[in-house]
Amino acid sequence: MTHDERVQAIAADVRARTARRETVSLSKAAVSHFVPNPHDPRHSAPKVSIRDLNSILAIDPAARTCVAEPGVTFVDLVRETLKHGLVPMLVPELKTITIGGAVSGCSVESLSYRHGGFHDSALEYEVVTGTGDIVICSQTHDGELFHMMHSSYGTLGILTKLTFKLIPAKPFVRMDYVTFERFEDFRDALLARCADPKTEFVDGIIHSKTKHVLCLGSFVDTAPHTSDYTFLKIFYKSTATRTEDFLTTPDYFFRYDTECHWLSRRLPLPGMETKFMRFLFGKLLLGSTNVLNWARRLRALLKFQKHPDVVIDLFIPSNRWDAFNTWYARDVNFYPLWIVPYRCPAPYPWLDDRYVAETNDLLYIDCAIYGLANNRPDLNYYKVFEEKVFEWRGMKALIAKNFYDEATFWKIYNRPRYSALKARIDPHGVFKGLYEKFNFAKT
Repeated sequence: MTHDERVQAIAADVRARTARRETVSLSKAAVSHFVPNPHDPRHSAPKVSIRDLNSILAIDPAARTCVAEPGVTFVDLVRETLKHGLVPMLVPELKTITIGGAVSGCSVESLSYRHGGFHDSALEYEVVTGTGDIVICSQTHDGELFHMMHSSYGTLGILTKLTFKLIPAKPFVRMDYVTFERFEDFRDALLARCADPKTEFVDGIIHSKTKHVLCLGSFVDTAPHTSDYTFLKIFYKSTATRTEDFLTTPDYFFRYDTECHWLSRRLPLPGMETKFMRFLFGKLLLGSTNVLNWARRLRALLKFQKHPDVVIDLFIPSNRWDAFNTWYARDVNFYPLWIVPYRCPAPYPWLDDRYVAETNDLLYIDCAIYGLANNRPDLNYYKVFEEKVFEWRGMKALIAKNFYDEATFWKIYNRPRYSALKARIDPHGVFKGLYEKFNFAKT
């Protein structure tokens, strides 16, 4: 089947679901990167399949653009674009994140300080609406739908084709690690790098209250050696001991994938950071796809876990980062912490206008908390982090558990804008609403 034939079949399926007044979820080929939640009603919802939308349709090296279907994974995309000396403007850190998921949800990595998320590189979307219509949107044609597709999490329509920008790349990335004892020095260095036009890649790892590592990368044509962190060696630990490193460009982009950052420490089988256990069981357990697939298989057992471990991205305005860090070091004190500066090219329209005005900052610091034990009887860290993000007027990815009450949720998200667009392109609610889709867990 051609792309157009596949999309016509999806549109016909949506029209049939609309006629039956069904509320549906999507069936995808790639592993889901939502934090596993056994109580999620999407597991039992009727499914519209988009499993076949996983092809790269065109790469234009001269224009530096790519046209692809939403199920294309970034590991496949990078492999093909690198043949032309190009890569996406933003490559999320896990191999099987899809380009459609990066638009509908969120995406962040070490080029986010300059480019924002992957969606900020998009030029055009093809979308199947809740009425089964196939529409094209861009910045100049139905810009409202185009900009609101980001962070809509599939509640507005089905992405079926994306056109997006590419940037020049080289075969290798040189890494330089600069270590600071004091947070203030680390903060100043990171912000200075974000403001320096010569900078290429920037992120950081806070290993402890007294060990802050600024991770700087740059494309290079050759490398005297390359490190391999796909099996026995552990990338995040190397940043605490090395001052420089070299990786192939694909290995750089997916350097966190083997451990799912550092979630291998929390696998049911202990010792997965030791070479012995990695040699025996690494092929079975390591890597984001394995970790997420095992979580899916064990989903029934997770029902007995009242508060699962915290896996969350908190986007804190840079002008509140000091306050957040002081509170976090005192009251949470869980490390490592992944630090990624993220610049919004413009205020995102899905955020409430007043909330954006009170933020008064377009540079956010993604403080990514992965694997924090959430077993204290006196508090739920997910709720605590939501309250703090709201207090400091930040953003929180919705792929984990959410506990917002409806009034608070719509102080962050732009209800009038979202509701008006929802009524226009999904008037019968064939897709769940944004609040209803993610805020069903209240304990």
